[in-house]
Amino acid sequence: MATRLFDLSGKIALITGASRGIGEAIARLLAEQGAHVIVSSRKIEGCQAVADSVIESGGSAEAFACHVGDMGDIAAIFSHIRSTHGKLDILVNNAATNPYFGDILDTDLAAYNKTVDVNVRGYFFMSIEGARLMKENGGGSIVNTASVNALRPALWQGIYSITKAAVVNMTQAFAKECAPHGIRVNALLPGLTKTQFAGALFNEEKIYQQAIKTIPMGRHAEPQEMAGTVLYLVSDAASYTTGECIVVDGGMTL
Repeated sequence: MATRLFDLSGKIALITGASRGIGEAIARLLAEQGAHVIVSSRKIEGCQAVADSVIESGGSAEAFACHVGDMGDIAAIFSHIRSTHGKLDILVNNAATNPYFGDILDTDLAAYNKTVDVNVRGYFFMSIEGARLMKENGGGSIVNTASVNALRPALWQGIYSITKAAVVNMTQAFAKECAPHGIRVNALLPGLTKTQFAGALFNEEKIYQQAIKTIPMGRHAEPQEMAGTVLYLVSDAASYTTGECIVVDGGMTL
């Protein structure tokens, strides 16, 4: 007998950082399962291209630009969702930044502020606004994209790793307090994944080879390999799962 545990028909899903990479893969998969996806990132052009492609493939989508490091943008996107859809069932906080790659002792204030504003403050207030809307409509699911760096800080990625550790604790804090409202909150912790965002790791052959040697599966991941975990977390298949931080890293952290 076929199962409909992963059916998202009638669900409204907001995915940030969805114009490319892991976010795009998540948006496409959720749309394939019947959700109406709101494709969001800083620039509308990239969002619109993904939304148009989803529609051409038979899915339901729209594009809305939102820089999660900007509180005004966060207010605007939730005002739009409230007035246009009246509800939000799924929020995937995936947008992130990593402007500094180098010795932690050389981290400047601008890089620190930008990383924290997007990766911590952005996720925090996106989750607040999303959970408020979900609470009004009987519940929902939030998934935060963290990183294996949250468990083991990576060389030359100090402040980024620190913010991703904060996302793990944030996930658990929201899960604990939002559970009575029917809102589940979980996190995806990707390992080495081939995206433009992770370009610095792939462009430096020595660094890349060192990373590959730590992965039992002997290869990096593709963005599509992260999307299935998110589908599970936002679906009825995970109806009793909250506060979990699922590592998808080919065994890197074993």
